[in-house]
Amino acid sequence: MRGYPFDPVARKAGIATFARMTIRPASRHPHGQPSIASVAARAGVSIATVSRVVNGVANKASAETTARVRQAILELGYRPISAGRDLRQRSSRIVALLTANLANPAMAAIAAAAEAALRADGLVMVLCDTHDRPDLQDEYLLAMRAQRARAIVLLGAVASPGLARMQAEGETLVFVSRRSPHGTATPFVGIDNRRAGTEVARHLVGRGCADLAVVHGALSSSATAERLAGFRAEARRLGCALPPRAILSAAATEHLEIGYQAMSVLLRRGRAPTGIFCTSDLIAFGAHRRLLEEGLAVPRDLTLVGFDDSPLNDWVAPWLDSVRVPYDSFGPAIARAIAGSPDADAETTLPHRLIVRTQPPPERRDD
Repeated sequence: MRGYPFDPVARKAGIATFARMTIRPASRHPHGQPSIASVAARAGVSIATVSRVVNGVANKASAETTARVRQAILELGYRPISAGRDLRQRSSRIVALLTANLANPAMAAIAAAAEAALRADGLVMVLCDTHDRPDLQDEYLLAMRAQRARAIVLLGAVASPGLARMQAEGETLVFVSRRSPHGTATPFVGIDNRRAGTEVARHLVGRGCADLAVVHGALSSSATAERLAGFRAEARRLGCALPPRAILSAAATEHLEIGYQAMSVLLRRGRAPTGIFCTSDLIAFGAHRRLLEEGLAVPRDLTLVGFDDSPLNDWVAPWLDSVRVPYDSFGPAIARAIAGSPDADAETTLPHRLIVRTQPPPERRDD
């Protein structure tokens, strides 16, 4: 008998026909979900290019192509699916932690605490640094979704189209330190930043610092905005309202540079304020460096208060008062939020504490 599968010619033709029938992509998956082919068609690229972008190897494509693919994914609401998806999602041990800046000792300490707590729960943490960039954050979000991450933890989230879409679709997201920039109710782990800012104002005014200033990072961060709001309101209540010129930042992304540049501005105006609140320790370090260059000493000439109280402060910054964040407590709280434990609230507020290392500076006199 001749014919498929024994006839080589017929067999070859049959295989080709079968291949065309089975691998020709449909515009939509079963259940009405958009397919990878529909994304490719919308973006005007190949399926392979879409796959690379989804799986986090976007550096194989140009920035323009990558942006076009991501836009198509967002517009179509594409979500990678395959056989056994539900089983893999239930059994996935991967938890992604997206942090805004691993160079920040505070974020590194929280990441370490999270890894230990998740490992104790039998989970594996994947750590990514978004460098506070919305495009990089979205790239990692897509990659972790493709890897079927059980949950995505955002330690310092920024507003981005991909994040807004994932929140709307009900992805398992946990926000840490900063609240969701898109305002959607979702699990949050952090401290009461507004109250902490209030306590810093009381501390400085209580030391007799009537001339106050604030040096802050980006106000798009809910943590920074809340610290500043608490400080300003309490200073005003205590009779030391801050004029707008006493609230400074700088056109820099690194907090060290923000502190250095903002302090330069304050010094150019004349005598430095008696009390300065820096909304992060790194900002305080930058400000301190500039003060040293001018021959000024902390706390002899003024009081600096930072925020986060890095574990290194006791060793390298005995001159710095700072709000201590309970790093070790973040890990278990994050793990509870992911597990959906009955004792895990939608918002977990951890206790903070103002650490005072310095003595009040002597009263300054005008010459």
